Amino acid sequence: MRIVVAGSHGFIGSALLPRLRSAGHDVHVLVRHAQTRPEEIAWDPARGSLAPDALRGFDAVVNLAGTNPGTRPLTEARKRDVLASRVDTAGLLARRLATLDDGPRVLLQASGIGAYGDRGDTEVDETEPLGTTFFADVVRQWEAATEPAAAAGVRVAHLRTGVVLGAGGGALRPLWPILRAGLGGRLGSGRQYWSWITLDDEVRAIEHLLTADVAGPVNLVTRADRNADVVEALAQAVHRPARVPVPAFALRLALRDFASEVLGSVRAVPAALEASGFVPEHRDLPAAARWAAEQS
Repeated sequence: MRIVVAGSHGFIGSALLPRLRSAGHDVHVLVRHAQTRPEEIAWDPARGSLAPDALRGFDAVVNLAGTNPGTRPLTEARKRDVLASRVDTAGLLARRLATLDDGPRVLLQASGIGAYGDRGDTEVDETEPLGTTFFADVVRQWEAATEPAAAAGVRVAHLRTGVVLGAGGGALRPLWPILRAGLGGRLGSGRQYWSWITLDDEVRAIEHLLTADVAGPVNLVTRADRNADVVEALAQAVHRPARVPVPAFALRLALRDFASEVLGSVRAVPAALEASGFVPEHRDLPAAARWAAEQS
């Protein structure tokens, strides 16, 4: 397949590109600077700039672009950036795809399980309504921005990704040094569910969805375990204890609105992914934790 990827330098994108290329796909990347390599396509989502024929002749687009909300405090300005970075990119790509008769017929659009808000112990699949948190509203607008493409007959799948277990980025990036120092522990009560998937299975699932007949929301998770169990498994994988809990008030003070993503409970199940025939490599928490530790 001929595939265009946005967000190729991020945590997931940097793992996805080599996988797709090793599988024989012709992969181009969207970049926010002047084109310097044949595989690059210049664009500027904030200005709505993308050449009308830039996507012509490709089979699929994978859009992973978006500001990481966990790297800085979520001030009002940062919230606007988080939202705009998602809506601008998804909307621009969807509008371009809607105008092309010989363009990609598949759009795999990044999203997140923050869509559901805090659901406690209740299992949630893709049929559940969206929540009322800041991040749920971001997802609501993010996914809605792809409507022009869907209305034009493009198969659009929204990749509602959970906690990605891997090295070098994602939600666990600041946690690894703490765990290796033996200072890890549950976050808040530790009873909240974290829905997780390994980075390896994340990119395998994205590759699978390029051809699987799946549209709409897709929970990109393997399973959900309580936060205390996830942290304990990761600590055991690096042969350290996990006995230093972080109080909820400290997380709220440090992370502001992003604390809802850490302390909130989302027990997501991968109903659409399983129905499509996808089988993860790392199906249980200890195995996933060991794999992630080996990569870090």
